[in-house]
Amino acid sequence: MSERESMEFDVVIVGGGPSGLATAIRLRQLAEKNGKDCSVCVLEKGSEIGAHILSGAVIETRALDELIPDWKDKGAPLTVEASGDVFWYLTEPNHIRLPTPPQMHNKGNYIVSLGNVCRWLAEQAEALGVEVYPGFAAAEVLYDESGAVAGVATGDMGLDKNGEKTAAYEPGVELRAKVTVFAEGCRGSLTKELQAKFDLRKDAQPQTYGIGIKELWEVPAENHEQGRIIHTVGWPLKQDTYGGSFMYHLDNNQIAIGFVVGLDYANPWLSPFEEFQRFKTHPSIAPFLKGGRRIAYGARALSEGGFQSIPALSFPGGVLVGDTAGFLNVPKIKGTHTAMKSGMVAAEAVFDHLAADKSGPVADYRDRLSETWVWRELKKVRNIRPSFKFGLLMGIAYSALETFLLRGYAPWTLAHHEDHSSLKKANAAKKITYPKPDGVLSFDRLSSVYISNTNHAEDQPCHLTLKDPSVPVSVNLAEYGGPEARFCPAGVYEFVEDEVKGGERLQINAQNCVHCKTCDIKDPTQNINWVVPQGGDGPNYPNM
Repeated sequence: MSERESMEFDVVIVGGGPSGLATAIRLRQLAEKNGKDCSVCVLEKGSEIGAHILSGAVIETRALDELIPDWKDKGAPLTVEASGDVFWYLTEPNHIRLPTPPQMHNKGNYIVSLGNVCRWLAEQAEALGVEVYPGFAAAEVLYDESGAVAGVATGDMGLDKNGEKTAAYEPGVELRAKVTVFAEGCRGSLTKELQAKFDLRKDAQPQTYGIGIKELWEVPAENHEQGRIIHTVGWPLKQDTYGGSFMYHLDNNQIAIGFVVGLDYANPWLSPFEEFQRFKTHPSIAPFLKGGRRIAYGARALSEGGFQSIPALSFPGGVLVGDTAGFLNVPKIKGTHTAMKSGMVAAEAVFDHLAADKSGPVADYRDRLSETWVWRELKKVRNIRPSFKFGLLMGIAYSALETFLLRGYAPWTLAHHEDHSSLKKANAAKKITYPKPDGVLSFDRLSSVYISNTNHAEDQPCHLTLKDPSVPVSVNLAEYGGPEARFCPAGVYEFVEDEVKGGERLQINAQNCVHCKTCDIKDPTQNINWVVPQGGDGPNYPNM
């Protein structure tokens, strides 16, 4: 085995999203303010910063105001102010306007491309002396002799599909650090390992997730109203399935439109992708897209568990920040501000930890965070998402009770369960027949993946690994109808005829993967384990 090169830093940050970049910026700000040296490195698995970033997105600037108060003067790409909110309940032929919940009011917020915001944040980080390395996927956690995290290693490049070295082979690089910050985003692959090794979820509820699917459209000017925001619940989802839509009017006659489905849905025949395609044909939605063209597509899981699902955040040698720890405010439909603030607080705790030359975990990070607005904000809305397990209308009614009467101070906390355990067996659920795509408003998976600019080197080890290769057919197909062929929004999984053994086999089209992590979450047998592919592979989202 070739010896890997090693680089030493005070802090290594895994992930170039909002939380990781906020952590890096705050660390360097503190270093300059206190006249101390603090070397900081950010690793990003996407080909560039922002390549894998996908969000609605409407940003509340509270954390950004604290981190970079003069962000407007520095040219931050926040230019489209939210001009108004509407909240619709969709029936199949029509819509009913509902009062917009207070958490969803967007006055003072901005509609953005979160990828472009991250690109700008990376520029600010580099100007402060942060080393930013896109195209390098952290594939392995490094531990010291005591079992503490000592950094990460990037994956080897140039391996063939059998794991053998090719002529292009390059060993991974070890990035060693006094403290490693894991900012991997939702369902981080290394975070999963850390949670198991250090039992970080011991005192937390199970995390629950949603899948968000998004398209960017360019529409005629008469269909567009810059700053307009529309959210919907209801059709096409059934009352027992959590989810809804967003439509955000950006500048340049562009509309970001998306659909979120809670991954605790029960019917194995449901396809979040197909539900989104069907949603766009609704009589209240289609007119916005009429005459337009779809220019980008992507999908991403999001952590919906909230306050009660936040794990322990510190462990020997490292901390968790952002959505990998689950800081999304679901009722507000926002997580960028909370993710950034978690990174800023982590940076302050890490900096003081290093300045005092302490060993062991960064013990006071969680305590510091509990004194901030993030903790109060998430605690007050902790019961809203789990209340929807009683159905859409009961969830709306309970949320109104919690918001207006109890004001977030209920003496109870509703519980979550793991999403993969919620699927019914195929013979106990009603099959769903979806209409064929019309190529105008609705589309198939492969044409969608094409405009996500997804690319993976085909001759590399498959990053969608199976713990037991027999389970997809013997259990998932036989008992659940093969749900992986439907819950994946990118056509990665399909059951095809097995010409050698007869019957069917699971074919994994790993080159289609948009890194949404839904398979890792929703597989009813938890047999799929998502790990990072070669650095730089995956989607390349423009303006998403």
